[in-house]
Amino acid sequence: MIVWFVSRHPGAIEWMKKQAQWQVDKWANHLDASQIAAGDVVIGTLPVHLAEEVCRKGARFYFLIIPQTFVQRGVELSDEQMMEMGCEIRPYHVQSL
Repeated sequence: MIVWFVSRHPGAIEWMKKQAQWQVDKWANHLDASQIAAGDVVIGTLPVHLAEEVCRKGARFYFLIIPQTFVQRGVELSDEQMMEMGCEIRPYHVQSL
């Protein structure tokens, strides 16, 4: 089992490094789903079609929830701002209909 964290944002990467309950094995700024195996864990804010592919392969997907306002969209957040916002990681199973 490999735990992946997928993000290209420095603040999110630093925030994740401070999450004591998670031990990340691989850090990626883009997910190559061909590298994901059954039993792996993928954490990030993936497009829904990639999250679905992760789940279809038998890996677990955890979404990085960033409760941002409209004004904050597109703004690089620091790890401190993410802590203040109450960001969290929550498991999801994504399946197309």
